[in-house]
Amino acid sequence: MTTVVQKFGGSSVADAARIKHCATRVADAVRAGKRVAVVVSAMGDTTDDLIELAAQVSQAPDRREMDQLLATGEQVSIALLAMALQAMGVPAVSLTGVQCGIRTEGVHSRARITGIDNRRAVHEFERLRVPVVAGFQGVHAAADTGFVETMTLGRGGSDTTAVALAAALGADECEIYTDVDGVYTADPRVVEDARLLDRISYEEMMEAASQGARVMHLRAVELGRKSGVPIRVLHAMRHGPGTLICEASDSMETQQAVTTVALKADIGRLTIAGLPNRPGIQRDIFERIGAAGISVDDIIQNDADDGAGTCTIVFTVDQTDLAEVRQIVEAAVASIGQGTVHEDLGLSKVSAVGVGMQSQPGVAARMFKALADAGIRIANITTSEIKISCLVDEADGKSGLRAVHAAFNLGQAVVPSRSGAVSSSV
Repeated sequence: MTTVVQKFGGSSVADAARIKHCATRVADAVRAGKRVAVVVSAMGDTTDDLIELAAQVSQAPDRREMDQLLATGEQVSIALLAMALQAMGVPAVSLTGVQCGIRTEGVHSRARITGIDNRRAVHEFERLRVPVVAGFQGVHAAADTGFVETMTLGRGGSDTTAVALAAALGADECEIYTDVDGVYTADPRVVEDARLLDRISYEEMMEAASQGARVMHLRAVELGRKSGVPIRVLHAMRHGPGTLICEASDSMETQQAVTTVALKADIGRLTIAGLPNRPGIQRDIFERIGAAGISVDDIIQNDADDGAGTCTIVFTVDQTDLAEVRQIVEAAVASIGQGTVHEDLGLSKVSAVGVGMQSQPGVAARMFKALADAGIRIANITTSEIKISCLVDEADGKSGLRAVHAAFNLGQAVVPSRSGAVSSSV
């Protein structure tokens, strides 16, 4: 029997009518003979509303209490969806992260899943019931006391929950239902001729997600790749083939150099100048940031030409993490006893991603030319085997995305030629 995990995001379950519609998608799969488990996010803007409510009672709410508060959003969704399924004649049961056996690290608000005890979900399958599981949350048992604490997973947590559950159940596919038809060559809200992709490799999707593509979260895709779970992104409110995220195939690798372009806005940059250029200086700073569960991006180090043996380290983070990271860095600099910290705002990053660029020359030059022709100044460049990213002023982000998309003809479909090469077709 085919097993699938279906995940519905917050916009997909924003009200009762949408919840009923999602229930029909689940019911259709069950009646087609599939074993289905469901993961659900909080309804609409519930999480934002709860965060705003917390801010009204505390300027600096405790992270444990925030996890207690935010976890309630998904509990509302799972109960309502289970009720909707039952009303349609489909047996279902709602399960919190704790009830479903989702174990996490002990980091409030940014926990990572360490494992899932699948016995409860399997038990519900055996009873022919659909387990409707709360995304974004899990439980951590303290090593010293054994007491359990509710943990939330941070941004993209429900996607990660769905893929982790799919891996734990040995599912054939994880279906992510959202408010777009799938993965595009660019954000269709910014680039008018953005084209829906039939499939994209795990590696490309991971790079795109890390560089601002909002369709999937990086951790979820990474988990899918490690566990070998194919992920399909679909529109929750209308039918379509969606986009399959899977292992790269030979046909994918011979396509044009760039598969998709992404824009990451709201980037903050920290510059730490005057640091002693000694072994371990990087560890002294980034070990503290890592312990807080915060990811950094685009690290650059330059040796200062001042004769004093100092260096400058520059890196970027999400702007939402900037205040916390700055406090951590300032504490590190104080313990080092040398250095100054400066922050910059108003930055965006335009990235081109594609497995094809590994074998096709001139990709970087083509991207730089596109940005130059658009009059866009590049503040920083970083690369990997399948990605080129340019840091630009935030005001130039969207125009830069359109320029790079056009430069690689991503609005045109790629079809095989008779010789086996690829060509573009409108």
